[in-house]
Amino acid sequence: MTAAVDLDSYVLPLPTPTSPVVSAHLVVPVYAHLNAVYAAPIWPLAPLTANPSSKRPTIHWSTCPARFQDELRLLAWNLINGELRPTFLRERPVRMRGRISAENIRDTVGHWKHLAAWLNDRGVITLGGCSSAVLHDYGQHLLTKHTSRRNVLVILGALTRLWAFDQLSARPAGIERPPWDEFGADDYLLAASAGSSGGENETNPVAEQTMGPLLVWAMRMVDDFADDILAAWAETRRLTRKARRQRSTPAGNKVLNAYIGRLLATGSALPTTERGGKRRLARTYIAAITGASIAQVDRIARREQLAAIAAERPGPCPLEIPVRGRIHGQPWRARLDFAEAATLMRHLGTASFTVAAYLTGMRPQEVLGLRTGCCPAPEPGADGVVGRHLIRANEYKTATDEHGHHQSAGVERDVPWVAITPVVNAIRVLERIVPDGHLLFDHHAHDLRATRPGSGSLTHHTITSRIEDFIAWANTEATAHELSSEIIPPDLHGTIGTGRFRRSLAWHIARRPGGLVALALQYGHLRTALVSEGYASRSRDGIHELIDMETVRAVVDTVADLHDDLESGAGVSGPAARHAIKTAAGAPHFAGTAITALSARRLLDNEDAMLFNNPQALLLCHYKREKALCHRDGVKDTPSLDHCVPGCGNIVRTDRHAALLRFRANTLDVRASASPQPVGDRLRANAARLRAVSDTHDRTRITLLESA
Repeated sequence: MTAAVDLDSYVLPLPTPTSPVVSAHLVVPVYAHLNAVYAAPIWPLAPLTANPSSKRPTIHWSTCPARFQDELRLLAWNLINGELRPTFLRERPVRMRGRISAENIRDTVGHWKHLAAWLNDRGVITLGGCSSAVLHDYGQHLLTKHTSRRNVLVILGALTRLWAFDQLSARPAGIERPPWDEFGADDYLLAASAGSSGGENETNPVAEQTMGPLLVWAMRMVDDFADDILAAWAETRRLTRKARRQRSTPAGNKVLNAYIGRLLATGSALPTTERGGKRRLARTYIAAITGASIAQVDRIARREQLAAIAAERPGPCPLEIPVRGRIHGQPWRARLDFAEAATLMRHLGTASFTVAAYLTGMRPQEVLGLRTGCCPAPEPGADGVVGRHLIRANEYKTATDEHGHHQSAGVERDVPWVAITPVVNAIRVLERIVPDGHLLFDHHAHDLRATRPGSGSLTHHTITSRIEDFIAWANTEATAHELSSEIIPPDLHGTIGTGRFRRSLAWHIARRPGGLVALALQYGHLRTALVSEGYASRSRDGIHELIDMETVRAVVDTVADLHDDLESGAGVSGPAARHAIKTAAGAPHFAGTAITALSARRLLDNEDAMLFNNPQALLLCHYKREKALCHRDGVKDTPSLDHCVPGCGNIVRTDRHAALLRFRANTLDVRASASPQPVGDRLRANAARLRAVSDTHDRTRITLLESA
């Protein structure tokens, strides 16, 4: 055995009780101090990860059955410090990595401990009792416990890794090969549900009624309020530093007594801040504006019982800085306040994250990993034309080295992300918050009242919580400014979270190019940039895949709706009417198609199957490239629904569209009757045009029976 260990670099020597959990060559220096020893009851895995937004996972051995601890410790140590053979990886039909991330190590060992608990309950006292038959029984047990095929697949993969590392152990337990590895996991899995591809593709998009006003308020914070908020925070910090430096002097005490005496004599409110849900006397603010020391403020507060008076008569702490931000032309604040500066700064960071994450399509960890300078001003090309702003970002989820091992620090994307103007503005605001060279969401810069030790960015959990706080704040502002149409309603699927923005962007680009979501023009810009100009590479995790899948889902819904209408006797008109009827006949086939990135791409390449709904133009588009008149932005594989052109050979209209056109014409007539003559004449002309289109539909419509 010793000779084999010496000759085989994949078999690690046995550790001692004082061996480090993470070997020195794998330790990330910033977390080196957290490294534990082999015999410790808790193993921190932070020394393995350089991802600034990742959690710090740990392995707690107290949750492992005692009789299995020695065996699992050794296998877990090998998992952390070793790697699987390349030959083993090549022989596996399912893609595996030789070395996995810290979070995956924690989860994998957790699955091992669950197996150990199951074995313990059945009287098995060693991992050597894991014969193929026993593992088969455990696989069947997993099927009764989990309803998700994806979850079971992950667990079976973790158990395959257990067996594989036992083969590489200097003291193997004798685990036999799992039957699912030999014969394939499908024998142990529930049938995959049609249309399910797992992961973010099953995440619910944020409803447009929620996303629209949320985006309005986020961009308003960045574009209109940022200068005021940053100035208020700078002034708040200046006053705080001033108050802390000031010594007790007779002059300061005189001004303080006069200031407090005036407030008490007139029954005025006292300056307060909020802490722990209670209003408290703003000691620091009062010291700063009077020139007194904080100790002098405390003495007069005790003497005059100011704490009780402040609770009864809480007042503001106005800052002597101008208010420049506007909401619909009116100042958004009468005065900025010392007490709310930190809260506004927190909301400004949240708004910047919302804009950057939603209007790029980046994964949350990529946004949280951005640093200052990631989006430089574009240089003019050889033709003198200045190109788009591009964001240089690291990808983390699929980051691997040349050996296929997970890279916790991430790797820079080959193709940068496109930054449209609102995103550039958000990045510029963040670059004013953090020092040069730092993470844009450095937690030291964004945790203003109390910060945790160590480096890194804000966490996903923190951002999720702050988004909910921001929504509550924005709704309070909307109410105060009497903007009922800009209140952010709750989303039907609950918490917004950070992972839903990416799916929501794809959904809205595919389905609402000119619809209800705020600033729909931005989606047109994004579709142009992401698809037409090739910035989203055809990599398996590009945002274009989500856009393709959402586009195809929208097509499937459109075809199904038309199929149902035609079966009920409805009619269609337009140059592509007969082609649309033929496509609608295939709706049952569409309904059974699993929408994956690959199937979406294949369907998009099938022009005969593509039927797009344009609710703004009140028409369907049976898209054919050679007939399309909408290609001003260069999109070739799908129509530009925000550039629909009358007279296009791809147009189809239904009875429902004709009825809605007449309703829109009636609305225009009502507006015309209350408008000046030139405007009224234009509105009436548009109404007449819409009625003419409806009349043409009525004369030329064909039904399913008539098309046969």
